[in-house]
Amino acid sequence: MDQDFAAATATQWLENAQTDVTRYAIFAIGVWLVLWVVFAAALRGRKIRSETPPAKQLGLEFLISLRSIAIFSTVGLATFMFERFGMLPGPAIAATWGPAWFWANLALIIVAHDAYFYWAHRLMHNRRLFRIFHRRHHKSMNPSPFTAYSFDLGEAVIMASFVPLWLFVVPTPWGVTGLFMLHQIVRNTLGHSGYELMPARSDGRPLFDFLTTTTHHDLHHAQAGWNYGLYFTWWDRLMGTEHPEYHARFAAAVRRPLRAELSLAAALERQT
Repeated sequence: MDQDFAAATATQWLENAQTDVTRYAIFAIGVWLVLWVVFAAALRGRKIRSETPPAKQLGLEFLISLRSIAIFSTVGLATFMFERFGMLPGPAIAATWGPAWFWANLALIIVAHDAYFYWAHRLMHNRRLFRIFHRRHHKSMNPSPFTAYSFDLGEAVIMASFVPLWLFVVPTPWGVTGLFMLHQIVRNTLGHSGYELMPARSDGRPLFDFLTTTTHHDLHHAQAGWNYGLYFTWWDRLMGTEHPEYHARFAAAVRRPLRAELSLAAALERQT
């Protein structure tokens, strides 16, 4: 029995790690390849900073992210063990509550995670905690898609703990957890991508101003005392921690391609 349990535990850990590594690799490498290689010339006006991080930084971020994923898998293993011993009935209960609860739960977990992230993130910026929990992430002053999981050990544990805590409090189908993790890595890699892709209104503000943008999080890496939010701008605005130049920086980022096109058109007109 003990050997069977040990084998099941090891198998579950490996499955967790494989899933997380696959998600991270697909989206970190995919976003990097699409934005930084394939469409780099076409999107150069949307690049937030002129400098590009060196290859050494990208490689180190990738390796540290793999370490974070190992921690995620270990923390996530707790949910498997609690469910196996009948101490986590929520997922089985929620599976019987139908599609309305499934989609409502997905919305709730995203909103709850944004609040959890904001306050945990802000706490880690306390000067007594920063060096222990969050310094590694901010060594990527000019972030890349690979920065997404580049965490100190303590931060990785804090970030991994949200899902188990949520599952104990709120009955949640396993399918919701999978979609939530997919949403999380997509937003995370895009937020560190260095390219502003959010559409803008005619006044230069983000079309969906309640969502964070790449510019929003890039400003946090440049000036760490601002913009702690992950998915939404609500908490930063409520708590007065949104960068005062955020909208001006966003407008500058999204208007550069138009200016480049106008300059090219003017040059062609002069030649004719």
